[in-house]
Amino acid sequence: MSIFSGLSRPLRAAGVALIGIAVAAAVVGGVTLLNTGGEQNTGASAPSSTPGGGESATPAPGSSSAPSSPASSAPASSAPASSSAASSAPGQPGQPGQPGQPGQQPGQPGQAGPDQQATNKWVTLRVYNNSLIKGLAEQAAADFRGAGWNVVEVGNYAQGNIPTTTAYFRPGTDEEAAARQLAKEFGFQAQPRFDGIQNSSPGVIVIVTKDYQPRHGS
Repeated sequence: MSIFSGLSRPLRAAGVALIGIAVAAAVVGGVTLLNTGGEQNTGASAPSSTPGGGESATPAPGSSSAPSSPASSAPASSAPASSSAASSAPGQPGQPGQPGQPGQQPGQPGQAGPDQQATNKWVTLRVYNNSLIKGLAEQAAADFRGAGWNVVEVGNYAQGNIPTTTAYFRPGTDEEAAARQLAKEFGFQAQPRFDGIQNSSPGVIVIVTKDYQPRHGS
């Protein structure tokens, strides 16, 4: 027996329509449910690998995949700097920044400084005339004294002819530096003593000849 038996035709028509609507709604709901489940399964992302899973993620462009190395813990070198050591090395006497030899100005090796020049002038001088110009030794002695030299004797030398005015000294003594300084100052030569004056009194012996030019008014 049908569920619509006993109902009038209009009511049976309405019931059939309601059943049709319900069936259609059920069908639509099932289809919607199936589509929703598929979309959820399709949209699910694959699980990311966990550390130690054997897979490494591809680094983004521009980023370094190498792990940053820890700061170096090596101790700093304890060796002293060598720049100052090179500049403090002792140099040669007479170089700038280095002490010169006694009596020398810095940077002028081999030249007597002002103190040594003053010391040289206290070496005794003995001045002798070996020319026919009367009083030439006295004039030379006056020039030497005017320049601060220590003249202790003036006389004549008649034991031979001396070719040019010369200051004679005993090598290895203070006379050598004094004779060379005097000769340079007055424009004549300095030489070691020769045999004829080897045993003369100590001091620089200056034998002036006719080539000596007195400094008038000195």
